[in-house]
Amino acid sequence: MPLPARPNIAIVGATGAVGRELLLILHQRTFPHKSLRLLASSRSAGSTIEHCGQRLTVEELTENSFDRIDLAFFSAGASVSKTFAPIAINQGAVVIDNSSAFRMDENVPLIIPEINGSVLDDFPQPGIVAVPNCAAIVVLMAVTPLHRAVGIERMVVSTYQAASGAGTAWMRALQQQAHDYAQGRPYTTDVLGRQYLFNVFSHNSPIGPDGSNFEESKIIAETHKIWGDDSVRVTVTCIRVPVLRAHCAAVNLTFRQPLHEDQARDILQAAPGVKVVDDRDANKFPEPIDATGLDDVLVGRIRADLSQPPNMGLNLFVAGDQLRKGAALNAVQIAECLVQSPARTV
Repeated sequence: MPLPARPNIAIVGATGAVGRELLLILHQRTFPHKSLRLLASSRSAGSTIEHCGQRLTVEELTENSFDRIDLAFFSAGASVSKTFAPIAINQGAVVIDNSSAFRMDENVPLIIPEINGSVLDDFPQPGIVAVPNCAAIVVLMAVTPLHRAVGIERMVVSTYQAASGAGTAWMRALQQQAHDYAQGRPYTTDVLGRQYLFNVFSHNSPIGPDGSNFEESKIIAETHKIWGDDSVRVTVTCIRVPVLRAHCAAVNLTFRQPLHEDQARDILQAAPGVKVVDDRDANKFPEPIDATGLDDVLVGRIRADLSQPPNMGLNLFVAGDQLRKGAALNAVQIAECLVQSPARTV
């Protein structure tokens, strides 16, 4: 059955950073719904979260949690999604999953609504829709309009990823280390196992046999799937930086057809969900502190790559809120596509 105009909603992982952001965005965008169920682990069950002036009680996630649920947002990690998403689907729910569990499943659409939202026009319900990796979303929002214009032959990405990408515990740990520094105390490292403040290090995902970490591999594979083009050569280096939220990335592009930097700027200024911040005179470009809390992805440092033939290469710098467009907002936008789908009957 298609999603009703006012679905019954469940949020799995409601007490986490993305789950709380989902609640905020559902309110801000006045997403229509009949009821809202908050689900989390047994550790969080019984706690309350304020939403729209009410205190909602968090329930323990169980196999019986999806009775009469039409739409379930999953933001509790891949293992939880793999276990409970099929249960939710069997009970008739559409699942929008923020984890990596189903992204590369050929039967699961991987969606950034501004880029490939039309895929959802023929989405069979119930089923799973996957939200891409947060850094991949931020990068692809900025470069896809250029790819559509002239084609990208090669893309080199270096990410600078905030603590928010690793969850609430990492954000709190970074804040604690700032307090430790201010008080002249040794850094608290029980969560991170290392100094995070005043430091940068390789993304904390596991390293594969080829030397790439899982985050780098995700961005490459997901770019190919979303674009439907495996021929684009993509290489990525992912770094964790001591920023609370909003990921950044430096991107170098090689084009298949010529594109002048002024043309690229015009294309990006017209792209939905993108804001150009590119003031050379004031040395003002995208910064994570400015991207925090914004729906748009910021893009700037738009300049020709002079190491390539004229108009065949470009450099960009992008910043986007990992908790919003990189996760929760993208999930809500997917839900909006499904509720507004032309295939839906009300």
